[in-house]
Amino acid sequence: MLNSKRVIIATILGIIFGIVCMLMASSDPNEVVEPQILWSIVAGRALLGFMIGISALNCKWWLHGIILGLIGSIPMAIPVINDIPIFIGTFVMGMIYGFLIELITSILFKSKPVALLK
Repeated sequence: MLNSKRVIIATILGIIFGIVCMLMASSDPNEVVEPQILWSIVAGRALLGFMIGISALNCKWWLHGIILGLIGSIPMAIPVINDIPIFIGTFVMGMIYGFLIELITSILFKSKPVALLK
């Protein structure tokens, strides 16, 4: 059974962290980032939150967030594969955001995932 409270909290956190990530990406006044890219960052992080909310992987909460953060960053990292620092940074920040989303959802809001396999 899916925990709807968990899905909603994790998705909202994904949107919030997506906005933070978008603001960080557009913070350099010398570099113009296209609006489509900025909104795809928000959508990607919102998707990460949704993935964490619906996932039923049976592992520690912190590892769960890191793994899904890594997996959820793949679509965002592929377009920047030629720029190695941004490529690596996308994965690192994805793991950090995944960890934070899982931390806030599981520990602060006490909304644990429902494990399918025990």
